[in-house]
Formats: sequence, C-alpha cells, structure tokens
Amino acid sequence: MKSKLLLPCVVAIVALMTTSCYNDSEEALYPAGCDTTNVSYSQTIQPILSQNCNSCHNSTENNAGVITENYNDLITHVNSGIFWKAVNHETGVVPMPFEGQKLQQCDLDRIKAWIDNGAPNN
Repeated sequence: MKSKLLLPCVVAIVALMTTSCYNDSEEALYPAGCDTTNVSYSQTIQPILSQNCNSCHNSTENNAGVITENYNDLITHVNSGIFWKAVNHETGVVPMPFEGQKLQQCDLDRIKAWIDNGAPNN
C-alpha cells in the first residue's frame, strides 16, 4: 500500500516545486541594484518625471507654479532644494507625488546622483 502512495506523492511534490516560481523573473528574485553612474537628464531624469510628475506639472497644468516637463522650468526648483525635498517627502514641503506613494528608491537615488553632479542639462 505504501508503494502505491509513494509515486503519486513524489510526482505531486515535483510538480509543486517546478511551478511554484512560474511567474518570478530573475530580476525580481536577484535585483542587480540601482545604477547611478552616468545619470543624465535626458536619458534618466526626464523619463522619471514623465512617468511621475508631468501629468500635473506641465505648461498647461502647472500646479503650484511648478513645471517639470522641461529642464529650464525644472532647474529653478532643483537649485532651490524644493524639488529634492518634495520628491524625498521631507518636512516643510508638500510631498510629491501629491497624495501618492514616494518614488521608488532607485528613482530617488538616480535623481539625487544627478543633483549631486550639478543637475546638468545633458
């Protein structure tokens, strides 16, 4: 009787083991880290802003007078320190995105690296 149950149990265990990680990606299981080298405005920062900021801070809908859709309008807020404080949810400013979750840590690390590098328009 034991031998009749052993084979189905082994098959069930093997099946469970092979399907348990079906939707896991290698990147999710083993993150490579956040690359903050060679951060540029056009290739790194602008896409983050497009995804998280520009829908509310553009030339048509410039909430609080802040426009993030182009470098020339953004740099004033970067240089004053308000931009970093807002996206980093620091006290004394309205956290951005407004009533939303803080940006992903990697995006914040990239923004900080760009600012620390002088926030170049590159």
